[in-house]
Amino acid sequence: MSQGVEVVGVYVEDQDEALEFYVGKLGFRVHTDVRNGDYRWLTVQHPEQPSFQLGLFVPGPPMHDAATAQQLRALVAKGAMPPLVLTVNDCRGTSERWRGRGVEFTQEPVERYGSVDAGFRDPAGNGWKLIQTRG
Repeated sequence: MSQGVEVVGVYVEDQDEALEFYVGKLGFRVHTDVRNGDYRWLTVQHPEQPSFQLGLFVPGPPMHDAATAQQLRALVAKGAMPPLVLTVNDCRGTSERWRGRGVEFTQEPVERYGSVDAGFRDPAGNGWKLIQTRG
């Protein structure tokens, strides 16, 4: 029996907008998109990492009351959540391609710590670091 982390979630304001960003601009693919009343379980996967899912979740019921959901949305929009990290073989090339697809970068690619990294945010405000793999 194998065990491990399968889904990590981020809070988004609008799941359809998030889906367009992660699938349409970053090249992820939809793994699960199901509804139960107003609740929607939406996950995407990086095409080269099929065993891991990124959940795109809206703060609210059944996990949060209205006040908590509002606070979470505000924190995400401010960029207060910890950054996520995505590794790529070519940080400069990837950032250029994604910029052409409309991804707005908060930090241009820069060399440091023996690698190259850049920063961007999704439409909800979640921060990402794009880091070139070494080698």
